[in-house]
Amino acid sequence: MGLLNWTISPAARVMDPLDGRIQHLGWNIPSEELIHIPEHWLAFPDVDKSLHFMLGIVYFFFFIAAMTGNGMVLWIFSSAKSLRTASNMFVVNLAFCDFFMMLKAPIFLYNAFHHGYALGHTGCQIFAAMGSLSGIGAGMTNACIAYDRYTTITRPFDGKISKVKAFLMIILVWIYTVPWTIFPLLEIWGRFSPEGFLTTCSFDYLTRTFTNRVFVGTIFTFSYVFPMSLIIYFYSQIVSKVFSHEKALREQAKKMNVESLRANQQQQNESAEMRIAKAALTVCFLFVASWTPYAVLALIGAFGDQSLLTPGVSMIPACTCKLVACIDPYIYAISHPRYRQELQKRLPWLGVNEPSDTHSTATEATAQQSATA
Repeated sequence: MGLLNWTISPAARVMDPLDGRIQHLGWNIPSEELIHIPEHWLAFPDVDKSLHFMLGIVYFFFFIAAMTGNGMVLWIFSSAKSLRTASNMFVVNLAFCDFFMMLKAPIFLYNAFHHGYALGHTGCQIFAAMGSLSGIGAGMTNACIAYDRYTTITRPFDGKISKVKAFLMIILVWIYTVPWTIFPLLEIWGRFSPEGFLTTCSFDYLTRTFTNRVFVGTIFTFSYVFPMSLIIYFYSQIVSKVFSHEKALREQAKKMNVESLRANQQQQNESAEMRIAKAALTVCFLFVASWTPYAVLALIGAFGDQSLLTPGVSMIPACTCKLVACIDPYIYAISHPRYRQELQKRLPWLGVNEPSDTHSTATEATAQQSATA
């Protein structure tokens, strides 16, 4: 299936840097490995070593930040009894996805500091499979978090998810995610291949056979459009619900001829509705920012003008997904008051100062729940 898009003469790509000709990507790859690389990338000039080193340094900092942030989330949320709630089970699963995603960073670092496809086909398959599992798993977990916040906030008395239901939802997330990794890994449907500087690997979006185009279109729908639609729907419903609630409070206050029904209105820096709106927009933005570049890249590769996909352009999605894996633990957990209290208790040298007592009205508590989601 993929031979239509592979080079027929691997030896033609192995350039001698001393004979004056342009050295292309893949010049230093053994001929038996070239069959796994789409011909599209082999047509580009070799990447300067400084770019490999620069990306390697960026990935190294991503690796440290993600391992530290997500590792602390996994440790504290799993060990603190006060944090063992159904809602926080989704936070732990998201942190696990982000942690697992960055576990593949050493493969990239080795390839980058050896200027290309150093770990070969085996390393490429491991890298891509880990990225598929963690990326799609994180997207669906974000959708579960959105659903949990939606039911809790819009139906505060009977919408709370139990631990059993949360556990079953997490199991379903992984049942949903695994086939999208197994199919291309075993080349049952689609395949994994190197991209860009040949230091990273992802779904093959360049082979223009009918089967592969259907695969790209299907995975685009089920791993991007579907979870993103759920996230946007649930958070838009939350914002709508809070806006309606705030409007009702203002109208009731007007009828009672008082300024506000809130006891601590003067101390509030911003309204609950704006806090929830910002939290919702942040969650949606993070997901869109992490997956949209890959989605656009895949669609262009399968159905558009492939000349737009240069090695440098293709490395942008690889970086955005890793960046979000670093940010997630801070967005989803560090804003959590109880988590901050645990940090203060266990790691006092961090200088976290979270009051042990928090008083809030019902609406403010609702806003806080959304922000920690």
